[in-house]
Formats: sequence, structure tokens, C-alpha cells
Amino acid sequence: MSCFFPWLMKIDLHTHSTASDGLYSPSELVQHASEAGLSLIALTDHDSTNGLEEARAAGAIRNLEVLPGIEVNTDHANTEVHVLGYLLEYQQAAFQQTLQTLRDMRVTRAQRMVEKLQGIGLNITWERVRELAAGAVGRPHVAAALVEKGYAESVADAFNRYLGRDKPGYVPRYKLAPLDAIRLINSVHGVPVMAHPAGIPDLEQLLPSLCEAGLGGIEVYYGEYDPPTVERLKQLADTYYLIPTGGSDYHGPGIHPTPLGARDVPEESVRRLRLSAEERRRTPAPAFELPPYRP
Repeated sequence: MSCFFPWLMKIDLHTHSTASDGLYSPSELVQHASEAGLSLIALTDHDSTNGLEEARAAGAIRNLEVLPGIEVNTDHANTEVHVLGYLLEYQQAAFQQTLQTLRDMRVTRAQRMVEKLQGIGLNITWERVRELAAGAVGRPHVAAALVEKGYAESVADAFNRYLGRDKPGYVPRYKLAPLDAIRLINSVHGVPVMAHPAGIPDLEQLLPSLCEAGLGGIEVYYGEYDPPTVERLKQLADTYYLIPTGGSDYHGPGIHPTPLGARDVPEESVRRLRLSAEERRRTPAPAFELPPYRP
């Protein structure tokens, strides 16, 4: 009789690097993942796949597999819905042009945040934020500038005081809807997965339309989710035939409470993601066009 050990491999399917708003370069992230005993990670930077080649090369040296991924932020009602994409054909030119547009919007947003913070008397500069970013700029780098100047005790404190939704330095993003993100990921045969969904108020009402559009999974084993939350999300995954995925949402120390690789993710999740990606590649990918700007 054979035994099945669903967590035989150590896996983290939600990580970030300096290609978006993480604090470590892709190769540094892989080094930390290897030192943490991980066998496989997915690099899921916001609106960017620019770190994937470096991460995969570093992973090959360390015998650590790096799955290609991405995270797309969207707005829904009065909350945010983030959509992860896995196993994308990410080199496609039209896809990369769309991501560049989204990143350009991200830079404009960060600049406006700095201007708003300066307007309430906080002495930080855009030049310093860019220096702290090293790669793509994001809210954590604005937060780091606030910490450096003593306006906040930590990155998390800066978010709580100044950069979270409805705080004095917050600036809304280019507004994509969750369906837009799913269609974007579908356009490169990726597998769309709803990220950290527990806080979405109308999650059960939202899921049917997203599933119809091609949602393939939902993040169940996420960060600090407690057992009742995991069980609730696992039941939703089963109900809608979604792949239960998970990970730490690691951006570097001090941003999220869960250390890299500290959340157990079943190996079966990766197997099902691969099968779903193979299935999607059997049909032509639909074209995608960014919706008009909605302030």
C-alpha cells in the first residue's frame, strides 16, 4: 500500500521581488527561498514578469524551481480584488505592452502619493523613493521613505497611518475590474487564481461570474489564515471546482507577517495548476485590450 504525503515538497506560490514592490532582487529572493528549504516558488510580481528570467536562472543553480507568475490588482465595489496568474506565456509582445502601461500608471500613482504626503508636511522626496526602490517603485518604497524620516515606526505602520485606503497619502490605482485581470491572464494561457480572498465581502456572489470568465483557482492556504478560514475557502474551492493554492505573499521582512515558505501548500496544487495550463493551451488564447482609464 502506497502513502501520499500532500506536503512532501516545500512550496510557496506567492512571492514578490524588486521587479515590483518586493525588497529583494529576484536572485536574492531565490537565495532566501533555498535557505528556507523550499523546493518550488512562484514569482508573482505586481504587473511585471521582468524578474522571471533572473529568478529562474538563480533557481537552476540552486535546484529550486521557479514557476512564472504575476499578480494583477483590481478594484471591486469598495474593496480590492487581486488576481494571480500562473504558468503564463509571458514573453508575448502584446501582454508585455499591457504590463508596461500598468507599470507606468503605478509610477504616476507613487509620484502623486509623494506629492500628497509633502502637502501635509512630510519631508520625503520622489528622488529618495526611487533610490529605495532599486527596481519597480511601489507603495512599500514610499513607506520605506516615511520610516527613514521617522514619520512611521515600520513599513506596516506607514501603511496604517498614511498609505492604506482612505489614508492621507492614498491614491487610487488605474481601475481594472477582476474580470479584466482574468481576461488578461487568459490572453497568455495562464491560470487565473483569486488572491487572499477571505476579506472580500461578497465573495460568494462574485465567484460565479469569475468562474464563468475562466477563474481557475482560489488562494486557500494563505499567510496567517486560521483553520476555520482555510476550511471555508476550501469548501468554496470544492464547490466551484477551483484549484486551492497558497503562499506567504512575501515581499521581504517587515511587510507581511508570514515568513517566506512558512505557509504549507500541498504539492497537489502545483500538479493541478500544470494540468490546467496544459488544458488552456489546447485552444487559441483570446485577445485582450485594456479598458479606458477610470479615475
